[in-house]
Amino acid sequence: MAQKHYSRIYIVLFMLLLSLVTPATARAEMTLEVTTSGSNSATVEFSLQDLDAMDQVTFSTSTIWTDDKVTFSGVPLKALLTELNTNGTSIEMVALNDYKVTMPLAELENDAPIIATRMDGETMSVRDKGPYWVVFPYDQDPKYRAETIYTFSIWQLKHLKVVD
Repeated sequence: MAQKHYSRIYIVLFMLLLSLVTPATARAEMTLEVTTSGSNSATVEFSLQDLDAMDQVTFSTSTIWTDDKVTFSGVPLKALLTELNTNGTSIEMVALNDYKVTMPLAELENDAPIIATRMDGETMSVRDKGPYWVVFPYDQDPKYRAETIYTFSIWQLKHLKVVD
């Protein structure tokens, strides 16, 4: 009887350990897919480590989705597309839940939006709108507090596709 009791304790401990390890492992394995356009169209996958290796932009801002001002860091979307040497007129952005929004490339600035990989210095779980979230420095300029900009602020980003 005592041996059966200890087996249950081991199973519960194992499940607790598994629940602590799995979210971090899942975040580390999620990639961002980017499909370029044109005759040399290709899909490239970026891991968190790949994105971390690129130049980073950091800003603090309030959002309509968070309670307090938060600090985001990540790669400028324009820099990512420049790295891929891609051309097009717009970019289709798709989330894990298949929400899709298309943004004209003319909206891209050098430092905004960014593909945020961290909020307040921590990677973001899917539950926290991660692992990748397109964000603008909403507090820096009233133009970033427009409804169209909010629709471009897609979270749980999984795929980008450049469209001609």
